Amino acid sequence: MSDKRPATPAEARPGDALRELLAIMARLRDPQHGCPWDLQQDFASIVPHTLEESYELAEAIAQNDPAAIRAELGDLLFQVVFYAQLGREQNWFDFDAVARGIADKLLRRHPHVFPDARLSSAADCEGLSAEQVSANWEAIKAAERAGQQQTGVLDDVPLALPALSRAAKLQRRASRVGFDWHNASGVLDKIREECAEVAAAKDPQAQLEEMGDLLFACVNLARFLAVDPEAALRAANGKFERRFQYIEQCLAEQGRSPAQSTLAEMDALWDEAKRRGL
Repeated sequence: MSDKRPATPAEARPGDALRELLAIMARLRDPQHGCPWDLQQDFASIVPHTLEESYELAEAIAQNDPAAIRAELGDLLFQVVFYAQLGREQNWFDFDAVARGIADKLLRRHPHVFPDARLSSAADCEGLSAEQVSANWEAIKAAERAGQQQTGVLDDVPLALPALSRAAKLQRRASRVGFDWHNASGVLDKIREECAEVAAAKDPQAQLEEMGDLLFACVNLARFLAVDPEAALRAANGKFERRFQYIEQCLAEQGRSPAQSTLAEMDALWDEAKRRGL
């Protein structure tokens, strides 16, 4: 009988947990002994779950909850492992190829840290600002794109991005080639113009279009103010939730619900919530 026993966490070697995770994923996809749900999945069916896990991670970070962040990172890592297993089954790529690809990209796009694009190389990047690093990163990306079959500045902006994030990315791309407002004042004028056009729109299609233009202009303003529009809207959503929940709580203490109160009463409680810093 073997006297070997499972390694305890203290004895585990670096990478053991990842190897176990990859083995679990392979077992879940085993045609004979795997999980029926996992076996039904393909690249497209997993995408909604990946997006959901990304948002849940963002929420955990916003709440500054270390345990939740760790758990959500695990859920997101599982999504990557799932895609890698699907790629392996179709002989497209495996997890090692995915990891190797991002490692090579990071080495290549950080010449101020790895001058020879190798982990063993080193450089002195003292005095280099984050802005300079970002500019260099984009220049390297542009050079890489130049060698690919792309014809436009906006060609590889993913369609699946959330609309606010995609708008900001489209605008940043256009800005790099000089297609941009001169300052935030011009964007504010544009927002006022779009507000007037929304007010003047009569039919549903026109209202849809004008609202889109207004939102796009607001994203432009956020970009000029160095504000992430997704983060700003998430914060606004959270603030609305806290204040409305305060209204519900106060009314519940009176034995009433929002539906049983007037708008003036709810507005007064809203203002009270603001004064309380909610």
